[in-house]
Amino acid sequence: MNFLSLVGVELKKIRRSKILLILLIPVIMMWIPSIINADMNFDLRGIPITPENNFFIQGFMGMVWFMIPASLVICTVLLNQTERSNKGILKMLSLPISTTKLCLAKFTVLILLAAFQMVMSIGAYYICAAIVTHTQDYNFILEPLYVCKNVYSIYAAAIPMAAVYLAVSTLIQSPIFSVGIGLASIVPSVLMINTKIWFAYPMSYPFYLIMVAYGRAAEGVYETQIAWLPWLPVAVGITILALVVSCMRYGASERR
Repeated sequence: MNFLSLVGVELKKIRRSKILLILLIPVIMMWIPSIINADMNFDLRGIPITPENNFFIQGFMGMVWFMIPASLVICTVLLNQTERSNKGILKMLSLPISTTKLCLAKFTVLILLAAFQMVMSIGAYYICAAIVTHTQDYNFILEPLYVCKNVYSIYAAAIPMAAVYLAVSTLIQSPIFSVGIGLASIVPSVLMINTKIWFAYPMSYPFYLIMVAYGRAAEGVYETQIAWLPWLPVAVGITILALVVSCMRYGASERR
């Protein structure tokens, strides 16, 4: 069985699950307040940013700080738990297939789910921006290229975090502890982006990028240049290390 077939099998496993609904709920939760409080985008308190940029960034700020990481944590645990019911993982491990391929197929599905949530977020933004444009008699709709570029960068920055969460869920068999550790790791991200070693903490990557976008839209609020070094090599290293750990430990307790 080739790798794409394994990914297809993983997708079939979640076809009847509630994962897609779990991904949609935080998107709705983040954008409804933006509609209700749309008039606050005109009260910028001296910050040099346009209402439409403020609407976009404030809407995504809650997503990148908590909702996207929390969704990854929950989806990772659910993906692992689908195989533990009815001892499904034992059946998978009995097949003549590399456990490394099985683990990487699961990771591929995880980042596909994250991509799907980003697409829903873009759709939710444009729906809400259109509603607010009508109610406030002001154009809140930004160019698709600008929106997609920023959302794509947030998605790419979330991949190392997804790899870390997969490693955590592989090392910790208890779903309660795995979710607890994952959710607890989200909180320090706001503090970490203001330190010199923020690049060593993958959970802060998406929040760092939204703050850079904020700095570009509002001059003087935050830095406007992305510190690619040492961020990029460290992010790649963390991703590879986390995936190696995941592949080595995948199904280890069941193989004993």
